[in-house]
Amino acid sequence: MESQTQAKPQPHILVLPCPLQGHINPMLQFSKRLASKGPRVTLVATSSISKSVKAIASHTINIEIISDGSTESITLDTSTDSDAFFENFKVTVSQSLIKLIETQKRSRHPPKFVVYDSGMPWALNLARELGLDGAPFFTQSGAVNAIYYHGYKGTLKLPLEEPTVSLPSLPLLGANDLPSFMADTGTYRALFRTLLNQLSNIDEANWIFCNTVYELEDEVLNWMTSQWPVKTIGPTIPSIYLDKRLEDDKEYGLSLFKPEVDACLKWLDTMEAGSVIYISFGSLASLEADQMEELTLGLKNSNCHFLWVVRDSEHKKLPANFVQETTEKGLVVSWCNQLEVLAHKAIGCFMTHCGWNSTLEALSLGVPMVAMPQWTDQRTNAKFIVDVWKVGVRIKLDEKGLANKEEIELCIREIMEGESGKEMKTNSVKWKKLAIEAVDEGGSSDKNIEGFVEKLQILANMTKIY
Repeated sequence: MESQTQAKPQPHILVLPCPLQGHINPMLQFSKRLASKGPRVTLVATSSISKSVKAIASHTINIEIISDGSTESITLDTSTDSDAFFENFKVTVSQSLIKLIETQKRSRHPPKFVVYDSGMPWALNLARELGLDGAPFFTQSGAVNAIYYHGYKGTLKLPLEEPTVSLPSLPLLGANDLPSFMADTGTYRALFRTLLNQLSNIDEANWIFCNTVYELEDEVLNWMTSQWPVKTIGPTIPSIYLDKRLEDDKEYGLSLFKPEVDACLKWLDTMEAGSVIYISFGSLASLEADQMEELTLGLKNSNCHFLWVVRDSEHKKLPANFVQETTEKGLVVSWCNQLEVLAHKAIGCFMTHCGWNSTLEALSLGVPMVAMPQWTDQRTNAKFIVDVWKVGVRIKLDEKGLANKEEIELCIREIMEGESGKEMKTNSVKWKKLAIEAVDEGGSSDKNIEGFVEKLQILANMTKIY
């Protein structure tokens, strides 16, 4: 006879991210948060990122690899922007996930729940057909999710007929503030359809997780939670930079690029507090050669120290001799540990493409931003950086669509030297505090994760989910 004091069985949760670094890391961090509350958590990675995932060392979560039909890293470029690509991915991953779940259902710890990247809405129906429940995980901001929903439902008419758009709970948006696919519906059509289809079965989900902080987007999140069971669980960055409650959670644990950690930190250690501009445009954005030249000139003219991440694939676009000519002022690296860099006292501002992960990291670490959005949701994030959170400036493009050297220099100087820069730094510190509070014990995100786990624990002790 079992002891009455024996621990009750914990639910087993599968977490299925899209195989892109900007999607994997948030869901990996969410997995760590879930596991810290008691459940057994398995991160289900696909074959295109298997080599990188195997490098994750975690005693709190399990790793399973399933096929996505590829052995190479997936990139969202023109070669993969086809309905056939996305359909093949869906079919292959669906079949692989079914096999995994069927196998694990016969184990000592059968899964009860699947948290899936919102780009895979079909995973909800698949999970329920196999006797599990599921919930989408939105890696983008609440504002962007709301905009895509209006696009999906047709309440946001595309192509745009007016210069500005008024949507419930959102600031007035210009065409340049909308995700790029919505302002220019002729580009990346298959990817655009995939993004809109994230919302195709949102009404059927019992939980919806959003990687944001309630206090950052309270108006749009209030609107969303009045219609759906939206739960904010962010920011999903390692605990050491926030509440410090998760043991050994010092880094994401996964990088599809090799960071030059020592070189960056040793160089930053020689710099004065707040004196360095950090420049990075993420893992996907690609600048044209003429834009790279304008950026190099703007950096030179600003006369500030800079640390610039230029991926190996982009390095050939740098003007000849730029690296050699600027060794006294700057350091160019192929990749870095962005969190360690942003947390360093030498960093004065962050010139960013405004990807949501980078935006959340800067907000969480109190670093003001020079916004230089490139595509997708980045333009909406830039709008909020400047006009809602007031933690940065946005580079204006010239008639050629370029961020010219004069504008780049002006924006850098505004943050590093101007009076408005002081206010942005003050606001950045405020958001940093709120981000920490959200994931700390009793914070808005912590309570949402706790409530979800408690509900699953109750269901785990019932003979049926429903």
